[in-house]
Amino acid sequence: MLKAVQKNATKGDPQSVISAIDHYCRNKEWAMNVGDDKGLILDSVLTEVNPSAALELGTYCGYSTVRIARLLSPGSKLITVEFNPAFAAVARQIIAYAGLQDKVTLVEGPSGDLIPKLRERFGVKSFDFVFLDHWKDRYLLDTKLLEDCGLLQKGTVLLADNVICPGTPEYLKYVRSSPRYESRYYKSNLEYTKLEDGLEKSVFLG
Repeated sequence: MLKAVQKNATKGDPQSVISAIDHYCRNKEWAMNVGDDKGLILDSVLTEVNPSAALELGTYCGYSTVRIARLLSPGSKLITVEFNPAFAAVARQIIAYAGLQDKVTLVEGPSGDLIPKLRERFGVKSFDFVFLDHWKDRYLLDTKLLEDCGLLQKGTVLLADNVICPGTPEYLKYVRSSPRYESRYYKSNLEYTKLEDGLEKSVFLG
């Protein structure tokens, strides 16, 4: 994937990086990026929120990181968390190739260990936007951890990927039944396939 970006994308042009990855994943090798179909939903929600501080759980190879960072306003920041060092190494290069390294802080390690340290390490008071796209069994645990650490404020938008395929039933049950959230499901397709998947947008009400 990195070689495809370096060969086919224009350095410093985030959209060309996204297009190169989409083309590679549709025609060469499937990858678990959010993908182009759900990516448009991500773009729309992110533009609506216009966050000054955003958090991504699950960098993978940096595709969604680039999608998010390219839409951030000047002065806004994205912290992205990745457990796998090999994925993180590729993501750093893709983010830099897109010219977005100044907007993105990539942190390596388990999300459960890192979330309680984010405020102290990076001076972030709370997040306006959180994108969940890591281990599906961590969605609910990390959402509750973000709540407990005071990193969600009234109006914070959580957007969760892969809530149908492979699925996150416990997380969906929580955000849809909790009085602390107002949730909406966006139906789409699993990345680069025709299988149903979707994104769950949940607004934290405090």
